[in-house]
Amino acid sequence: MKVTAQQLLDGGPKLSVGLLAADLLRLGDELLGLERAGHVIVHVDVMDGMFCPQFTVGPPVIKAIPENFVKDCHLMVHEPVDKVKAYVDAGAGIITCHVESTAHPHRVLQSLAGTGVLRGIALNPGTPLEVVEPLIDDLELLLLLAINPGWSGQKFIPRTERRVGAARELIAGRNVVLGVDGGVTKANIEYVAGLGPDLVVSGSAIFDGAPPADNLSYMVDALRRQRTGAAR
Repeated sequence: MKVTAQQLLDGGPKLSVGLLAADLLRLGDELLGLERAGHVIVHVDVMDGMFCPQFTVGPPVIKAIPENFVKDCHLMVHEPVDKVKAYVDAGAGIITCHVESTAHPHRVLQSLAGTGVLRGIALNPGTPLEVVEPLIDDLELLLLLAINPGWSGQKFIPRTERRVGAARELIAGRNVVLGVDGGVTKANIEYVAGLGPDLVVSGSAIFDGAPPADNLSYMVDALRRQRTGAAR
């Protein structure tokens, strides 16, 4: 399923559910549970063992996800410029690449123009926001990582709060979605939502051993409360 930046911007912060935290042996059932709960945005971390330590999944898994989901593909791969087409062909609705992963981030964005895919750029916690400025006219999503990619068990980095504020100023007046990814839990979801992102990524908080539908309801309700409070 395709999605536009405006659809993500309308109605306050939205949740993108990280699938790699799910039981991958029961992925079909896990997806069915999300569908029954009315959730359609699923986040897939694609790692190649080069840009970051882990090696995860690729286009065949993306293609296997039903088309009634928005496939939010976060590519943590080395030099993605010649790889993104495979994810477009696999039905990605969102493709986000890291500015640190390539010498030609602008070329990556250009290669996705006209595909109907929402184009994103992700930044590691230690990367200055200023590197995005030359790319701002060619992207629809700016994703700030609140942890370093590829290592499990990390906590939400506190200085992300300042980065979200600065990023909001950078994209002011533009049709660009601001996302936050990493370390988002049931304990801090309201705090993260209060920082002002349009899209929040969380997987482990949904698939933590408790019924995923209950966790999903908790996270979505927290985002809804923040949306309601901001509207007052």
